[in-house]
Order: sequence, then structure tokens, then C-alpha cells
Amino acid sequence: QVQLAESGGGLVQAGGSLGLSCTISGRTFDLDRMGWFRQAPGKEREFVAGISWSGGITYYASFVKGRFTISRDNAKNTVYLRMNSLNPEDTAIYLCAANKGFGYDSWGQGTQVTVSS
Repeated sequence: QVQLAESGGGLVQAGGSLGLSCTISGRTFDLDRMGWFRQAPGKEREFVAGISWSGGITYYASFVKGRFTISRDNAKNTVYLRMNSLNPEDTAIYLCAANKGFGYDSWGQGTQVTVSS
């Protein structure tokens, strides 16, 4: 079992940037991949980006379009999401999730990202 804690959300103007962090505690030796998801009001939760824990292979949703970058620091047990060229449609609660090979089944509380026009 792992515990996840996100930080770094906030309010930013359209076109701006934000960086999110997800700190992982607990059993990390069997992590397969980490991911970022988001949920906007009235919408389904959607996948944003993922990264394999050992090899660092990255995966992105098509709407990211090169604007976001996921990375990880295994020594610090931390996953990051750098978001550039933000627009109001990116406004959502961003959640970090852990996958040990059987789907994303550990979730953080989320951090709010608000992009003003």
C-alpha cells in the first residue's frame, strides 16, 4: 500500500505554467507506474499522463499536445507534472495515482488547478 500527497496547484492565468508534485510514501518497491489524472466539475475523471517507475517511459493523453511533462525522482519518491500553456479547459482537480500492475488503485486527495481567462 502507498500513500500519495499532491501539492503545487493554484490559480494561474491562461498561457501560464504550473508544476505539480506527488510525494509517495509506503511500499514503493513494487510500483509499476505512476499517473496523473484530472476531474473537472460535472465531468468524468480522465487520464492526463503516466510514467513507468523503473524505466521512466512516459504516456500522455492526446489533449496534452506537448504542453505537459511528467517526470519522476525515484530517490525522492516523487512524481512531477509540469504544465505549460495552460488554458481554462485545464481547470480541474489533479490527482496522483499509483499502479502496481493491476490498474491505478491508490489515489491522492488531489490539488486544485484553476486557469483564468
